[in-house]
Amino acid sequence: MNQHRPATRHTYRRNAPRQAPCPQGGMPGRRKQRLTRTVRGIAYGCVLLVHVTTAEYRARCGCWKTFRTQVEGVEPKAHSTNQVRAAVLDRLLDDHRSLERILAALRRDFWLELSTGFVYDCLRWQVGRCDHAAYRAWALQECSGTLCLDEIHLGRFTLLLATDPLHDFPVAFALVSANDGDHRARFLGQLRDHGLHPRVVITDGSPLYPSLLGVLWPQAEHQLCVFHALKDIHAHILAAVRLWLKSRRRRGGRRRGRRGRPRKQQPAARRRERGLKEQATFVSKHRFLVVQRRDRLGPRQQRWLAELLEYVPSLRVLRRFIDDVHRLLERAQTPEQARHRYEALRADPEYGESPDLAPALRLLAPAAFAKLTAFLRSPVGQRQRTNNHVERMNRQLRHDEKVR
Repeated sequence: MNQHRPATRHTYRRNAPRQAPCPQGGMPGRRKQRLTRTVRGIAYGCVLLVHVTTAEYRARCGCWKTFRTQVEGVEPKAHSTNQVRAAVLDRLLDDHRSLERILAALRRDFWLELSTGFVYDCLRWQVGRCDHAAYRAWALQECSGTLCLDEIHLGRFTLLLATDPLHDFPVAFALVSANDGDHRARFLGQLRDHGLHPRVVITDGSPLYPSLLGVLWPQAEHQLCVFHALKDIHAHILAAVRLWLKSRRRRGGRRRGRRGRPRKQQPAARRRERGLKEQATFVSKHRFLVVQRRDRLGPRQQRWLAELLEYVPSLRVLRRFIDDVHRLLERAQTPEQARHRYEALRADPEYGESPDLAPALRLLAPAAFAKLTAFLRSPVGQRQRTNNHVERMNRQLRHDEKVR
């Protein structure tokens, strides 16, 4: 940014006649007082100050006691004109600039000192100007009946997003101030009131969705995201591996030797100690093999897995449990086959006796299992197990929004 003092320009905008019509009733009211304020405009290389004059009027109708006029291009209570908001959105949506680069460009070219929160306010302002009715009618006509739901945090706001994974388009969105049940109920309730009645709704493991979906769309299948469920189960299995590593490293830690000439037993103890450390290092490096799918293991990884299970025999039960879970959630099966596999998994005595598997078994409760396998009750060509479609869209939004 140049160090010289910028030039200052002044413009004047006025909308304060003696009488003005009521914005709602239309009956003219008499002017009570004039109101003046100064906002920032946009002009290249200088500071543009826009002096706005409006007025407050006594209402003669029953709409309200008083009302105020506004100047076109300046929002009520705004500190800048709509041209400044448009400049922010152009650099964000058309030029794909990050937040910091947007603020730096406007500071350099127009001497505007804007905040990050103002950029999000511009997004919310633009959302309010969108023609939602036309897009909503098109989305209702093109929707396949499968809906993915998710949310993403954007600064002070939360973006609620609903997408169609089969026809690959966003169905609806809402920029809200808080990620809570009330805003989600209002967002999904508006979709239902406008005529959207999906057959399948896919969500992650958020506890806010099940009861809400049961009220809004009781006839729809609620599919829990298989990806998120497997991720949580894998986390519990890997936590058990970390506990083993912690105990093994404690046993294989450095010990303080005695003074004097070493005895004959000490070299053997050192070799055993070194072997424990090497085993712990190997298990730590290849612990991901405990939860990886069998069909994705190459010959070398299969040898590593066999060696890992030889070092830690207690992990064989966890590995067998993971194999059963992967078979339980695969696509190529019928609902009856999934039910038989689930009953066999719950009845296995080794799984029930293992304390490491207790958290994972709680994630596979009967109610959760019914929602995890809801995709099996859909036609084969429409089986969607995850909400990855909306997750990918959220990642793209996050990539465009974050500071790079």
